[in-house]
Amino acid sequence: MDKTPEKIALSELDKEQMKTFSDFLLSYNRLSEMCFTDCVRDFTSRDVKESEKACSLNCMEKYLKMNQRVSQRFQEFQLLANENALAMEKKLRK
Repeated sequence: MDKTPEKIALSELDKEQMKTFSDFLLSYNRLSEMCFTDCVRDFTSRDVKESEKACSLNCMEKYLKMNQRVSQRFQEFQLLANENALAMEKKLRK
């Protein structure tokens, strides 16, 4: 079975997309479990109480904002590290 470079590249892309989707699902499941554990206390009714609904929405909103902020800070640190590496490389070339 002779694979062309295009087929290999598509195969690697599929693997990367599956990994990304898998990571998303793990994160989503973690968030769901965490917020459910924190917010749902009464199992005597089939209905979701307003307090449970509000708690879970707040939980998800806080988690997503925190996740967004951490990602933003990580990008800032990566940019700074890259700039420092370039500056050091330029300094060493002189």
